[in-house]
Amino acid sequence: MNDWLISLALAIVPAVLAITLHEAAHGYAALALGDTTARDAGRLSLNPLRHVDRTGTLVVPGILLVTQLLLPPHRVSFMFGWAKPVPIGAWRFKDPRRGMALVALAGPAANMALAWMAALFYPAQAIALLGGGPLLAQFLFHFILFNLVLGLFNLLPIPPLDGGRVMVGVLPEDLARKWAGLERYGIVIVLGLVFLLPRMTDFDPVGDALETVLPWAFRTIFWLAGHDLGGARL
Repeated sequence: MNDWLISLALAIVPAVLAITLHEAAHGYAALALGDTTARDAGRLSLNPLRHVDRTGTLVVPGILLVTQLLLPPHRVSFMFGWAKPVPIGAWRFKDPRRGMALVALAGPAANMALAWMAALFYPAQAIALLGGGPLLAQFLFHFILFNLVLGLFNLLPIPPLDGGRVMVGVLPEDLARKWAGLERYGIVIVLGLVFLLPRMTDFDPVGDALETVLPWAFRTIFWLAGHDLGGARL
């Protein structure tokens, strides 16, 4: 029972922290660029409850969790959800498109910085047992993992993901308008790519990309933190 509770905590707590700090980073970036909307709405907060979205944080992950546990092979191989978007007043930026792109980048950038900071404290003696070892090492491993996955996933160039908003900020204006129009279908597109397509066709472009990039990202983050992963299995 205790092992189950520890495993549950290691899955939930790092994910909640990563998502909360990701959302807060958007608000602080907007504030630095002159927009006080998030601050005025009380969203410059590290309280996870302020960032909970009933559908994206509770309903969708809950359905995915129950469905995967009920259906063969009865294990959780994929989870997806989102927090309540931080309100941004783009009209308050000197250059709204550039400002929104910078605010969007702040979320993934915060996740990468958090992963690096966690790697700084990773016990050197636990490197060979990456993901195992002392409880602190397990927590830091999951914290690094969730931050890297969240940061990389959000860089996908599909609105409303952060990468999609960056695309809107850098594309020519006419094309940017069309790209921004994808936002109304964005969640459906993302769910189709990461959940439905792999199960219907055995083609998993997002999963394959993450499996390729994540080991490199892990090694880079640990290298920047002064650790050599050597032959540690990722």
